[in-house]
Amino acid sequence: SRSIWNCKMMMVTKQPMTMMMKIRSRSMATHRGVLKIKDDVQEAVLRGKPVVALESTIIAHGFPYPENLEVALEAERILRSKGVVPATIAVKDGSCRIGLAHEELENLAKSGKKRTARKCSTRDLPIILGINNSNRPQWGATTVASTMKLAHLAGISTFVTGGIGGVHRDGHVTMDVSADLTELSRTPVVVVSAGIKSILDIKRTMEFLETNSVPTLGWRTNEFPAFFSPFSGVQCPSRVESAEDVANIYWSARSLNMSQGMLVAVPNDDPVGADVERVIQEALKEAKQRNISGQEVTPFILNYVAEQTGGESLRSNAALVKQNVNIGADIALAIASVQNM
Repeated sequence: SRSIWNCKMMMVTKQPMTMMMKIRSRSMATHRGVLKIKDDVQEAVLRGKPVVALESTIIAHGFPYPENLEVALEAERILRSKGVVPATIAVKDGSCRIGLAHEELENLAKSGKKRTARKCSTRDLPIILGINNSNRPQWGATTVASTMKLAHLAGISTFVTGGIGGVHRDGHVTMDVSADLTELSRTPVVVVSAGIKSILDIKRTMEFLETNSVPTLGWRTNEFPAFFSPFSGVQCPSRVESAEDVANIYWSARSLNMSQGMLVAVPNDDPVGADVERVIQEALKEAKQRNISGQEVTPFILNYVAEQTGGESLRSNAALVKQNVNIGADIALAIASVQNM
């Protein structure tokens, strides 16, 4: 009891210093021209108000236009309706944008088809920022990894996405492991997702997260979700029942000076998951026959599944994103509430 109390006291006394360090870090980055933070996002962070980061790859490459714009706008609407400030993150014209205006979201949504957006993971950030203007793509669509990195630099603690990357099948041979996992192991941001895409090796992904001390939480479930399907056959290490549970775990990790992020895995409750899962297995075989690998696998799988399911997979994907946004908003509110106590 006393040790828990001491831990909480340490957490409270360290908060002002932690916030000051975040502000200083953000200020330094901003002055170097790295971050361009939208006014409402910056004000919310400075005041300790809830903010949720959203990635841009899901907009540029995850859905076709105009469905991608509809999903992006609905995600931001859900957050605002709950009193949370949305911060869609992307790289535009050589600067890292933390929060986008409506017209920018629309331009980003059209960029995938126009091929004016480059998929941008953490390793790509210095490249897309450093190359000269004539060779620079208009948009850098941030992945889970790079969105985490930039969200943390901006002082944002909660990030919502659809699903994260992981260890690829045969990854123990090919060493094909998503940078999302590496970023989770070193960047203290709460990532809310529908688990791990079922095209990946979920068991080995969970082993990676355990080895790197990433708290992995099942949202009201004991079984780790597999993106479209709530079932993977893999047990979740821990279970949480509420946003307050997540917030308390987050702040406990901060008081312990843990540098890792946290993964909150939310089961997709859409009923078409089983049908989509069957088509995914077909798509995996097709991708192997065509020698598709690396970053090209996921877009191929998603397009194949969308065609074979008549768009049901896209609808299910959109539904799980909105569900994650709702839960992520509650988590951001709870984290801010504890911070401001």
